[in-house]
Amino acid sequence: MTAATHSTLFPQVPDTPDAVLEGLDPEQREVATALHGPVCVLAGAGTGKTRAITHRIAYGVRAGMLQPSSVLAVTFTNRAAGEMRGRLRQLGASGVQARTFHSAALRQLQYFWPKAVGGSMPRIIDRKIQTVADAAAACRIRLDRNELRDVAAEIEWSKVTRTVPADYAAMAAKQGREAPRDPAEIAQLYAAYEDLKRERAVIDFEDVLLLTVGVLQDRHDIAEQVRRQYQHFVVDEYQDVSPLQQRLLELWLGERDDLCVVGDASQTIYSFTGATPDHLLDFRVRHPGATVVKLVRDYRSSPQVVHLANGLLAQARGRAAEHRLELISQRGPGPEPVYTEYADEPAEAEGAARRIRDLIASGVPASEIAVLFRTNAQSETYEQALADAGVPYQLRGAERFFDRPEVRKAGVALRGAARFGANDSLLADTVDLPSQVRAVLSGEGWTSQPPAGFGAVRERWESLAALVNLAQDFAAAKPDATLGDLVAELDERANAQHAPTVQGVTLASLHSAKGLEWDVVFLVGVAEGMMPITYARTDEQVEEERRLLYVGVTRARERLHVSWALSRSPGGRPNRRPSRFLDGLRPGSAAAAARTGAGGTGGIERGVRGGAAAVVPRPTSRTPARCRVCGRTLRDAGEMKLMRCEDCPSDMDEALYERLREWRAVQARRSGQPDFCVFTDRTLMAITEAVPTTPAELARIPGVIARKLQRYGDDVLVICAGQELEASDEGD
Repeated sequence: MTAATHSTLFPQVPDTPDAVLEGLDPEQREVATALHGPVCVLAGAGTGKTRAITHRIAYGVRAGMLQPSSVLAVTFTNRAAGEMRGRLRQLGASGVQARTFHSAALRQLQYFWPKAVGGSMPRIIDRKIQTVADAAAACRIRLDRNELRDVAAEIEWSKVTRTVPADYAAMAAKQGREAPRDPAEIAQLYAAYEDLKRERAVIDFEDVLLLTVGVLQDRHDIAEQVRRQYQHFVVDEYQDVSPLQQRLLELWLGERDDLCVVGDASQTIYSFTGATPDHLLDFRVRHPGATVVKLVRDYRSSPQVVHLANGLLAQARGRAAEHRLELISQRGPGPEPVYTEYADEPAEAEGAARRIRDLIASGVPASEIAVLFRTNAQSETYEQALADAGVPYQLRGAERFFDRPEVRKAGVALRGAARFGANDSLLADTVDLPSQVRAVLSGEGWTSQPPAGFGAVRERWESLAALVNLAQDFAAAKPDATLGDLVAELDERANAQHAPTVQGVTLASLHSAKGLEWDVVFLVGVAEGMMPITYARTDEQVEEERRLLYVGVTRARERLHVSWALSRSPGGRPNRRPSRFLDGLRPGSAAAAARTGAGGTGGIERGVRGGAAAVVPRPTSRTPARCRVCGRTLRDAGEMKLMRCEDCPSDMDEALYERLREWRAVQARRSGQPDFCVFTDRTLMAITEAVPTTPAELARIPGVIARKLQRYGDDVLVICAGQELEASDEGD
């Protein structure tokens, strides 16, 4: 971002607190010096967000305003946490805890388990697959390896969105989530999986967060001990926070507001895992006195690359688009993005390989070049093209094509069919090499039509489809080729791709490229059906695909190549068209309607402690919440749930409250989740104070959402009326 004055390997530690601020731009400096109260940093791609927040922590520590041991900085990957720790050490702020959410929660859970629960903490299973497989066997449901992975992903999504097995189907439908199997079947598997974990006294990765939340929520003494330890919080990539992580953060904070969050709604690309930008976008609603700083000075990319990135977001729709940031490049001019249309996919791959070979010959390091694609199944074509061109490469975030389990298994099946030839019953009705391959691979999961949805099943199908397509191309090139010839060709290709590739060109999916950058980026396969992907049907899914392309564009520092193919294979019908996202941006295309009135320039919105003078965007239909005892406007989420100030007198019926708590414990035990997943303590207190007599009155209590009203409403109203539940509802 700025000229280096010291070795990047051994940087000099700043001499004074003010020296920590040197080299920061005005907005970054504002982040670094805003040490108290809620702070929200909206940081566009390449704007130096990590620099800003690490300098903020270091400045506070070096100035004596923050104790290193009282600061907890959390992010989402071990790589990012390690980078943050390294930068803090270089700035003279050793001792600050920089961890992932899971790492921080696990550390606390291990420490407090003997006190909160007693005994030794359960063993954490490394991978869910085997336990999911055992759950499937118990349910008499057959799942292959890839389906096991998909079901495990659905269980993870359910847990981070705080969804219990009984609610999975309804929540998946509400979120527009396309389940890889029948939702009722997944709910059954999820419940069996939880039962098995309890029987075996083990927990999984998500349970670490769930149990930490449960301990902090139920044991106020432990929560206070944690809050005495950590008094200042920084959260990176806040647009990726899940509901479960947000709840943990709230419990860490308690009633305090010394929180700094950093994120960019336009880089929300993991919603399928439960991540949501709502917490970032609603930050000023929850914290009316927050200071908001917008970082828009892009130090990574050339003005030409930034112009394309801004153009992509200018056409966006939806809530995230309303908060988009318009980047301003701080670099010198570079070449315009290159748009190339090819006749077919092999030609596209060969064209990219030729250009990459020329770039390397001109002095561009291979490690500073990346080829980014939408799905891992696209990698094989580019692996082969680069190998044919003599260009070394490395795969990031994906297995080599010929190392994928489904490809290796398919190779074994093809080799067996080639060996037995006409004696193989699978080949009885085949007439040529492509039909032989289709017949063999149909036994491995290939179908003439792709499966619905996304995930491992779709990726496996795409890998097998790539082999089918390869067989068609091979037969077209060599009409007399046999199945044995194709197997030999596959072996040669696999062997050719095992050469050392340490310093090679990076091949990566767009998702795995997040957080990285290169001098030269090739965005390939940017055609309808791939970008946006075919199964992106809703407006929200299409907009996430646009954001994914935006992430890809903003990985490039100097040069950007965007390409697409009109057909899949040579001689195929040219019925494809470039991605709609490029309309009005690539030369010769008609302009798409751009959004107006939204977007952000850089700047600072300083909050006022207590929120008295803060301008907060609120829904116009919502009136301020006021204490029903003293009439004061309520700001705290917990107070708004109770509809009274924390210190105002309560007329709560303690006996009723205890009955509700006992009932909640039974329901939680049945669902295999912590008590708060039924109702939180605050919600139970609000119910006890309101003593609702009708479903409508119960629904007006914050925390009683529609699905909980439907599931638990009758029981709660019976208890509030002082009546007895039926025996089957009262206990197990």
